[in-house]
Amino acid sequence: MSNQSFEELLKDYFANIPKVGDLVKGNVIAIDKGEVRVDINGIIVGVVRGPELFSESKEFSDIKVGDEVEATVLEDENENGEMELSFRVAGNRLVWERMSEHVKAGDVIKAKILAANKGGLMLQSDALVGFMPVSQLNPNNYPRVQGGDKNRILEHLRKFIGETIKVKVINADMDDEKLIFSEKEVWEEEQKNVLDSYKVGDVVEGEVSALTSFGAFIKFGKNLEGLVHISEIVWQRISHPREVLKVGDKIKAQIIDLNKSKIYLSIKRLVDDPWKKVKDTYKVGQIINAEVHKIEPFGLMVKLDDEIHGLAHISDLSDKRVSDTKMLLGKFEVGQKYNFEIISIEPAEHRLGLKLEGVGKKEDKQEETKSKAEVKTEEKVEEVKKVVEETKE
Repeated sequence: MSNQSFEELLKDYFANIPKVGDLVKGNVIAIDKGEVRVDINGIIVGVVRGPELFSESKEFSDIKVGDEVEATVLEDENENGEMELSFRVAGNRLVWERMSEHVKAGDVIKAKILAANKGGLMLQSDALVGFMPVSQLNPNNYPRVQGGDKNRILEHLRKFIGETIKVKVINADMDDEKLIFSEKEVWEEEQKNVLDSYKVGDVVEGEVSALTSFGAFIKFGKNLEGLVHISEIVWQRISHPREVLKVGDKIKAQIIDLNKSKIYLSIKRLVDDPWKKVKDTYKVGQIINAEVHKIEPFGLMVKLDDEIHGLAHISDLSDKRVSDTKMLLGKFEVGQKYNFEIISIEPAEHRLGLKLEGVGKKEDKQEETKSKAEVKTEEKVEEVKKVVEETKE
């Protein structure tokens, strides 16, 4: 028998009664008409009802009599002398804890796409809503929009609203209410075994699936996709992949890098570098009749043949000082041929310099005239010296 006095027992009783805001544990003793009654340590009965049941979460969707639950105290006593409880706060904490566990374990879970904005998608998993940035989409769902037009990106993302997808939780911070999902990490995991069968140097056959300003995407193998950067498409300089490729083209490419799910390919490395033998065909000082391939603000891109292109800088297109580049470049037409002189060849840098034939000739003649004048002057000086010497004798 306890030696505590009734006064001490009463004091302990009230000290153990939970206060508003406390998180308490108890056992379910009754479920009736949308109300759940919970016995809290044999001290008091609490009731959870209405919206406080937190029905959005699976945590409390199938509770039974006898189950131990956690709840938050809303009121210390209602009209029936019971303590008002809520599953919301407790349930919310439990869901966040579960999301944190998903991060640590790398679990794959399901989430429903609720909405889209220009930066990504809003997803719901369990009772929480989080965000998935565009960069975390499965590469097959990534919006490859020319020029990065945000309105077109948004239009693409809205197509996914209502779908349920597999994702990983990559960040779960309850304090900041920050929940970030990734579909790409699920895709990377699924593709790992497939990627393990490839290595750098392998040649693959595929189809051009998309073209962007920075390169071409090639689909090959079992739903794999790699990027051929614009600099790895052809040995010539091009402004856009569409100059040499179109969607649907069947091509061969070489794997030059594997980085997780990212596969980098090269088309040009399967072809011998034509610049290695450029000096066998062209020489500095050679005059050629070549086609203007492209007109740029800085000069003309000139096509010497199908493989070798050169640059005629704007300063090498006229003897006059150029004040209006548009006026000068307006004298040339793409597709037309003109006579150019090769002024430099740099195979290692894949560069060949040109000037319009005749440009600089006037300066050359001036230099030549100057040289002759200098020679005559030197001859006269020598004659004077000889006369002086003879006079001394």
